[in-house]
Amino acid sequence: MNIKHIFITFLILFTFWILLSAHFDILHVGSGIVCCAIVAYASHDLLFTGTQNHGLTKTTRFIAYLPWLIYQIIIANIDVARRALSPSMPIDPHIFTFKTRLKSDVARTTLANSITLTPGTVTVDIIDDLFYVHAIAKEPAEDLLEGTMERKVAHIFMEDVT
Repeated sequence: MNIKHIFITFLILFTFWILLSAHFDILHVGSGIVCCAIVAYASHDLLFTGTQNHGLTKTTRFIAYLPWLIYQIIIANIDVARRALSPSMPIDPHIFTFKTRLKSDVARTTLANSITLTPGTVTVDIIDDLFYVHAIAKEPAEDLLEGTMERKVAHIFMEDVT
């Protein structure tokens, strides 16, 4: 257990608590301190993993990933809207599976959340390295199976998926 990592996690959580709370009385600040301390103690290892953390690199890469993800969300929104409004566009809901080559839980969670955030696809379950994903049609499933999103997430967390 690394006290420095717990303290840094606490500072990040408490900063968000203060920003989102906007209440500065003793009750709210005290509650924030207690809650953030408990959560920081329980979850600091999610922020700081392994011996070589590369936290700044991962953070920078994640921030660079966000515009691409937002673009994918916009494109998928347009696709889902077109499918809903146009009778000629196929809607063929189904669940498909694929094996991920991502190793860390944080990378797999990031991929699962990215899939779910993109309209037309929802991560249903993850069992070991197998993802179960619901897709609204064949095309969104094929786009996901292409592997671009997985490679981009692997790049964030410095994992090799080649």
